[in-house]
Amino acid sequence: MDTLSPVWQKKAVLQYRFEERQYIKLSVHDYDTDSRNLEDHDFLGCIETTLGDIMGNQSKGFTRPLEGGRGTISVTGEELLVSREYITLSFSARKLDKMDWFGKSDPYLEVHKTTENNQNVLVHRTEVIKKTLNPDWRAFKISASALCNGDQDRTLRCEIYDWNSNGTPDFIGSFETNLSRLKTGKGPENTYLVINKEKRKKKGPKYSDSGTIMLNSVVVENPPSFLDFISSGTQVNFTVAIDFTASNGQPHLPTSLHYRDEFGLSGRPNHYETAIRAVGGIIQDYDSDKQFPGLGFGARIPPDMKVSHEFFLSLDPQQPYCSGIEGVISAYHKALSSVGLYGPTNFAPVIRHVTKFAAAYQDDPTNYFVLLILTDGIITDFQDTKSAIIAASSLPLSIIIIGVGSEDFSAMEELDSDDALLEDGRNTAARDIVQFVELQKFMSGNGSDQAGEHLAREVLAEIPDQLLSFMKSKGFKPPEAGLSNKGMGAVSSTFVSAPSAPSF
Repeated sequence: MDTLSPVWQKKAVLQYRFEERQYIKLSVHDYDTDSRNLEDHDFLGCIETTLGDIMGNQSKGFTRPLEGGRGTISVTGEELLVSREYITLSFSARKLDKMDWFGKSDPYLEVHKTTENNQNVLVHRTEVIKKTLNPDWRAFKISASALCNGDQDRTLRCEIYDWNSNGTPDFIGSFETNLSRLKTGKGPENTYLVINKEKRKKKGPKYSDSGTIMLNSVVVENPPSFLDFISSGTQVNFTVAIDFTASNGQPHLPTSLHYRDEFGLSGRPNHYETAIRAVGGIIQDYDSDKQFPGLGFGARIPPDMKVSHEFFLSLDPQQPYCSGIEGVISAYHKALSSVGLYGPTNFAPVIRHVTKFAAAYQDDPTNYFVLLILTDGIITDFQDTKSAIIAASSLPLSIIIIGVGSEDFSAMEELDSDDALLEDGRNTAARDIVQFVELQKFMSGNGSDQAGEHLAREVLAEIPDQLLSFMKSKGFKPPEAGLSNKGMGAVSSTFVSAPSAPSF
């Protein structure tokens, strides 16, 4: 706020692929309102470059002039090594220098890590505490990867500033430490003199220090990983729910989203089949019995042809499971030839269907559930769906929604609550459990295999973190081997993150 020389502490972590040109646009805007629309804020300039250009120029520093504006932007990047450790640190200061004429100081603390190119990169900035020379800053939690790239002995430079309303802070002083030293905890080893070298030059022998910083506490956590749960027996249970509303078009017509090219003239599966194979094809490789429940909604079903928003693709409640993903596809085709497409588009019944099973394991780390919903249109029971998702957010469940066709799916973005937890006016979700994508964005110019691969990567990427967020909320540790129980078509699914990625 109120500065022409900002230093941003939030990092962007990207997958680096040497074999690809990965284009990046960095756009700088002046924050004017609380609006989330970028056009409501003043444009200050931008650059367009590649991740390779940023990483390839780190030895001499990557700085570029902003196009369409004034000033420059500098980017520091380095390979991010994976470390599971999280560190919680709490600092206090005593007898800091008084920097304001008519008051004391408004101090805050910045922690910088030193890169391999001897650059200092901001990794954390504390809150400002007004009018004091003896601040006690709130404890903060940070991963060892972000703090020091997992290098316990890497230099950490800590700088203390006096906040000013004009946006230009006054430098009070600094000290250096490292994670290895911080881990020894509170005591003389982690009590530091704050030194301002410019003041020491001016005052000479009269200058001793600009205050003292003390480490109050340090907590080191090494939380279990997704693979720790999977290898210990946690099962990931997969269910598919397919939209059979009339807005898809009659299945026998080539314009229908459900059109099945039985003679192979087009050479491509329909979009529903592409999505089922893409997501389920990865998961089924890790399933011991490869039995998946398949659901449908929004159709008139035999024998009485009443509308149902929760029916099995097999049309037999006694046989809810499909054998493998090809079994799901086969049951999908059978249902298409037997049901009458109708409506409306209601999600809440199938969400609550899977929620019942997830609720049975809410106090047990042995099972986690993933519901894939495929739909062509706007949700009719939007408020009821939000309430169903919020009710499920405290359970071992993730929901993937894939929009099929060219409808306006903008309302779906509200369910995919990456920026703020979902609310329905009365309740707030315990955590984010929904991932929404539009299939069409992956289909243009790609064959179905390539599109399916990209789609699966996008929608499955959040599942490990969502599983871990549930386990953490319950305080669960990986189950002992052999304690796993089968739920609905249980599956041990392995999602492996890349070993390293650049961050800047």
